[in-house]
Amino acid sequence: MDEEAYQRLKNEKNGNESFSDVVKRITRPIKQKSLLSFAGEWKLSSDELKTLQKAVKEVEGQIDDMFRQ
Repeated sequence: MDEEAYQRLKNEKNGNESFSDVVKRITRPIKQKSLLSFAGEWKLSSDELKTLQKAVKEVEGQIDDMFRQ
């Protein structure tokens, strides 16, 4: 292992973690969640909702214009 790789790995260590523990932690598979698990998590104020709805309408209009040409 070259010095730069060693230093990067060393910098990732937490407390008494071994290098093997670090490698296992940073390379563990990402647990995939269902999109449904995020339902209701995004809380918008009424002003934010209005802004988002306006932006969606603008994009819809742009898409409609593209297909009319």
